[in-house]
Amino acid sequence: MISKPSKQSGVTLVISLILLLVMTIFGMTAIRLVNSEERMAANTYDRSLAFQATESTLKAIEDLIESEKPQPTSGCATVGSLMTCAAPASSSTPRWTDTTFTSWSNATTVGSGTLAITPKYFVEYLGDTYTCRPGDPSDPNNCKRYRITAKVDGGGGRAAVMLQSMYATD
Repeated sequence: MISKPSKQSGVTLVISLILLLVMTIFGMTAIRLVNSEERMAANTYDRSLAFQATESTLKAIEDLIESEKPQPTSGCATVGSLMTCAAPASSSTPRWTDTTFTSWSNATTVGSGTLAITPKYFVEYLGDTYTCRPGDPSDPNNCKRYRITAKVDGGGGRAAVMLQSMYATD
């Protein structure tokens, strides 16, 4: 007995096309996810690099303050090798938020090539009427205090970081 060929309805083709579409959507989603994770990793790296450069600058400036102990009387100027400002008036805008403040000084560049970052800083001399040994009634209250502000601008696609430290010395 000879059998007649059956009619093909093309269901296999339709199912194959649907599976191909689903796999394409999964592939596109995976690519988007990988790109997003890559950007997050790059941003974390940039933030870490900027933070380390700023922190390194704070430590270097603290060492210079300890050796030079600058004491400006007014305004901002380079005293020794440090950009140092006199104590700000309590009613004035903080210098680090003042867009007209122009006395940021370049610190030592950290890194090299495309990873080179040059932090900026300034030092504020807050006076010499602070206690040297808190809780000691015989303390002469003549220790010096400095506020150091260091920043890395977010230019060139890098993260922006600003750190401050208070430094005390005799």
